[in-house]
Amino acid sequence: MIMRNYCTLLLSLPLAFALHAATLDNSRLVEDARAQTGVTTGYDGSYRKLAYPLGDVPVETGVCTDVVIRALRQQDIDLQQRVHEDMARHFSAYPRLWGQKTTDRNIDHRRVPNLETSLRRHGESLPLDDRDSYRAGDIVTWRLPGNLPHIGIVSDRKAEDGTPLIIHNICRGTREENILFAYPITTEDPRRRDQAIKKYARLEERYHSLGGYEGNAEAAQICDTLGLPARVLDQPLKTLSGGQRRRVELAQILFAASAGSGKSTTTLLLDEPTNHLDADSIMWLREFLAKHEGGLVLISHDVKLLAAVCNKIWFLDAVRAEVDVYNMGYRRYLEARAADEARRRRERANAEKKAAALKEQAARFGAKATKAAAAKQMLARADRLVGSADKVRQKDRVAHISFPTPAPCGKTPLQATGLTKTYGSLEVFAGVDLAVDKQSRVVVLGFNGAGKTTLLRLLAGEEHTDGAGGIVTGHGLKIGYFAQEHNTIDPNKTVWENTIAACPDAVEQDLRSLLGAFLFSGEQLQQPAGTLSGGEKTRLALAALVSSRANVLLLDEPTNNLDPISREQVLQALRTYTGAVVLVTHDEGAVEALNPDRVLLLPDGDEDLWGPEYLELVALA
Repeated sequence: MIMRNYCTLLLSLPLAFALHAATLDNSRLVEDARAQTGVTTGYDGSYRKLAYPLGDVPVETGVCTDVVIRALRQQDIDLQQRVHEDMARHFSAYPRLWGQKTTDRNIDHRRVPNLETSLRRHGESLPLDDRDSYRAGDIVTWRLPGNLPHIGIVSDRKAEDGTPLIIHNICRGTREENILFAYPITTEDPRRRDQAIKKYARLEERYHSLGGYEGNAEAAQICDTLGLPARVLDQPLKTLSGGQRRRVELAQILFAASAGSGKSTTTLLLDEPTNHLDADSIMWLREFLAKHEGGLVLISHDVKLLAAVCNKIWFLDAVRAEVDVYNMGYRRYLEARAADEARRRRERANAEKKAAALKEQAARFGAKATKAAAAKQMLARADRLVGSADKVRQKDRVAHISFPTPAPCGKTPLQATGLTKTYGSLEVFAGVDLAVDKQSRVVVLGFNGAGKTTLLRLLAGEEHTDGAGGIVTGHGLKIGYFAQEHNTIDPNKTVWENTIAACPDAVEQDLRSLLGAFLFSGEQLQQPAGTLSGGEKTRLALAALVSSRANVLLLDEPTNNLDPISREQVLQALRTYTGAVVLVTHDEGAVEALNPDRVLLLPDGDEDLWGPEYLELVALA
């Protein structure tokens, strides 16, 4: 259905209604509908008590009909009052689908079938059978899959094929999209219409009883608090940044586990969930997990998260090949573990002392043939004493990380001009210029989705710019690229094969020594890279960088997945590296270690000298 002008209110496509009374300013209607984009960011069909007349739900949410209602109110047309009054006078003419015995001012105007009926009753039909017949400001209704009614306003903008765009809210807030012919437009066949409306009523009731509207609202809240703007939710995953993809995965898991304020019996298995999250998202995640009533198994190097949500600690002791279970929070666990280690050291020292005394006595007895048996028993007892005592934990092995001595290069080894990147109609950034001088240190800042990872991929040659811009390589340029999603590692190749591929000219023994410094040795060299943990992949990628002798390092979240000791090694490597660095990170410590001289702000591409005021943006962005 479509409405053209008001008093003839809506139509049943392929029909339009002509207005005989006061006319409607269609161009203004379009602008008032478009103005809701970015303001109404959610969808919530829950029943609410509204003021009357001119009642409304909070502007940041609403259903599809609210787009029309709010736009018309800017021209002093109140559908709440007009539909309600018409229903009160002609109640039998309206669909009885929701068990109502009378009108309801709170909901009459917010149901598409009611709007269709009201508008049809006041309209004069005109044939509309092709896309050129649709005019800006027309109101169209559809039946979505499952015969769910939907409504939107025809825009004054068109798609590339000439199809008018539609301004509507289809569960994720107001937006402007090419959906005019994506769904069946409502027909005038009364039988089909009535069947669809009845089915819609049944489905809506079931949807509501199963918590569909609440689920929609909760999913939107989770996405928003994890830093996923509404516009990215309709994008293909391949167009999202690595950080955004991780956030989508996390949102999917958390939504599946939520059932009203985080209450759920679902057990969550989370491996480094705070990677790629900004400070606000991390704080929200802590609160969410703290309230989660189901099980939670968490692997994380974020000690604040562990302290906030964990009430039991499993410590995997590689030395003893055992799992120690501590039924306590993280802070008490640290104290208890230290006490256990001290106790094991004492017990082993006592056992070794007693064993030494037994061996000394056995040595004296061994000289006498009559006491040889006793001496043998003493030695066996000494071995049992030492064997029964737990091994004393040795200092954990640490990867010895240092970035390469850079190869000689010119004054400006890397320069970018007019870099632009778009995915379909989405522009990530445009016209970004950047000159990376020898030994310069640049940190790239911007909120998630601003294009930080995309920029590094362009600089590394992993992607190509859109438009006339490009990369200018200077004398002696040698790039070392560390990808946050480890895209540079072939999961089907072994650790050794990946290292050889990254450094084909290196001496084999040098590579083996290098991998040993990064804790790869023996049979692990033949392990497929796809089976490595996140921390192991990080170490492998860093090992490849070290062997490359790169003079420009492009580092995308290099401290993710690292334990505190290995992270400190990376930070020390950043402090001492003498080549140029372009860094993307949420880690304030990494920025402090880099001590940058410049900052590049995306998506605008503004460049500025580094100052302490920018440090506050690192964790937030």
